[in-house]
Amino acid sequence: MLPTEQPLQALTYGPTDGTADWCLVALHGWGANAADLIGLAPYLEIANFSMVFPDAPWPHPQAPGGRMWYNFPNSYDFRRPYDFETHTDLQISRERLKLWMSMLPQTTKIPLERTILAGFSQGGAMALDVGSQLPLAGQIILSGYLHSPAQAPVSPRSVMMVHGTFDAVVPIGKAQQANDALTAIGQPVTWQEMAMGHEIPPQVMGLIAGFCEDLRQASGNP
Repeated sequence: MLPTEQPLQALTYGPTDGTADWCLVALHGWGANAADLIGLAPYLEIANFSMVFPDAPWPHPQAPGGRMWYNFPNSYDFRRPYDFETHTDLQISRERLKLWMSMLPQTTKIPLERTILAGFSQGGAMALDVGSQLPLAGQIILSGYLHSPAQAPVSPRSVMMVHGTFDAVVPIGKAQQANDALTAIGQPVTWQEMAMGHEIPPQVMGLIAGFCEDLRQASGNP
């Protein structure tokens, strides 16, 4: 089996009796894994949502049990330009995630048009990258950035970006650049700037839940 054909492993949370009519997919950051993010799921008070947390394809070189969507060059600090497109690991992760997302409705029984793709940090960059190529209901980018040029989405959707003013890992300027790039291609963004670091505190959990509920209500599927 080719690397791009290997399915991603994922954890799920939420109704398993067929009552879920919306889906939230959340991508973890560099060095974390699906188990890290699924621990937040009980605190997301969103009704009738199935939540899916995939593991990135690659083992992290330093963090035991950690995963990554691609590696960073030594001493990379987000403050200098870098061409991530040269990374084979990114190219393979992109194809595997896109294929996995395309096949996800077969498992969830929920179409991508009622699926929201979220991501934290490097996972946010992957959500911006692959998400634009899929007919999603929305995207949530937490402490994220663009690792490749912004692309016009294949279908209209809502996008929310949340970033901390004290983020010492991904400078807020990287998220602002992503916001500007998305706006320039006609993708409106709901921008949320908060006094926090590189984290997902309770206030952000509330924003995520509100965004998901607003999309569900707006769809006429309360």
